[in-house]
Amino acid sequence: MDLSKSSDYNKSISIYLLIAGIVLVAFNLRPAITSLGPLVGFIQEDVGLAHWSSGLLMSLPLITFSVMSPLVPKISSRLSNEKTLLLGLIILLTGICSRSIPYTFFLFAGTLLVGIGIAIGNVLLPAIVKDKFPEKFGLMTSVYSTSMGVFASLASGLSVPLADGQGLGWQGAQMVWGIPAVAAIIVWFYLLKYNREDKEVITGAKPVSTKVWSSPIAWQIAVFMGFQSFLFYVTISWLPEILHSYGMSLETAGWMLSFTQLVGLPASFFIPFIASRLRSQSLIACGLGICAILGYSGLLFSADHYPILIISIILIGLALGGIFPLALSLIGFRSQNAKQAAELSGMAQSTGYILAAVGPLFIGSLFDWTHVWSTPIVLLIIIAGIVTIFGILSGRDRHI
Repeated sequence: MDLSKSSDYNKSISIYLLIAGIVLVAFNLRPAITSLGPLVGFIQEDVGLAHWSSGLLMSLPLITFSVMSPLVPKISSRLSNEKTLLLGLIILLTGICSRSIPYTFFLFAGTLLVGIGIAIGNVLLPAIVKDKFPEKFGLMTSVYSTSMGVFASLASGLSVPLADGQGLGWQGAQMVWGIPAVAAIIVWFYLLKYNREDKEVITGAKPVSTKVWSSPIAWQIAVFMGFQSFLFYVTISWLPEILHSYGMSLETAGWMLSFTQLVGLPASFFIPFIASRLRSQSLIACGLGICAILGYSGLLFSADHYPILIISIILIGLALGGIFPLALSLIGFRSQNAKQAAELSGMAQSTGYILAAVGPLFIGSLFDWTHVWSTPIVLLIIIAGIVTIFGILSGRDRHI
């Protein structure tokens, strides 16, 4: 009887630790990127980067995502899930420390390592949730996507105050976001020891199924994932600069970016949960896409109209806050099991982030060519329309 109670207690502890581990990994999947946008001006001044090279700096993690994502299931087929995630977190922490060294080589090399570490978490989290919480997939996706949004928002808003107000400089402001990585490493190191006997790998030992790569619905999800990422990473990279060109201080512009992400948190939590109750998610995708179109359209005309600017930022925040977790949810909804979810996650994020990677670089270059922000914003409106179309297609009740 005592042994049974002890077993139940240990199982309960293991579940709570797993949930904590998932949330801590989620804490680390955006701050290393979202904290960079508000600091671009400081980095340009200190290191001497042009707009196009700053755009490349923001695009580098996304390029890394596209290269690494199909490799992650193969890596995790040789290692346990705990080892794979722990490896990713260590690489992420190394990257954060490296790119805080104020030299161009370390800045780009560290950002490359950041991209590798985040790519591992990006691919594995949907598969882990699908495997460990199959009946609560929507709820758990809500939990960890909201966790991502909270820390992404904090990183955007606190970067300039930490760098300027607290005197840490852009290097110290970057190092702060190594703290969540250290916490996650500790928990996953313990999980690795606690579950050492569990040798089962979520993604399986078999190579990625060609059925995923030949599936029309998989490609629709990939395009949806890619273009919504295009919008998100362009927004976190250049929204502060756009607002600064409208007359805002860089600190206020950074907090406005933080506000953009904060207003999206309710959508980030409720969208996956609501979507899990529906057979088709096309209507949700359509509504979020319309919010994005209206938001970026308002941003185009709001230079001298503060109320329109606030409404536009709210609409953009709601759209970006809901579209990303919806894309993550569709990976689980359209797959049959955890292995297929990992395959779809790797495929969608690999091909999808190829589209996203060109975003910050292209928008930065477009501004360098035109010297106005109106042309890049018009492009964002067009991209929002594409996101709406492929969201509707991906949301249909189909399976791979």
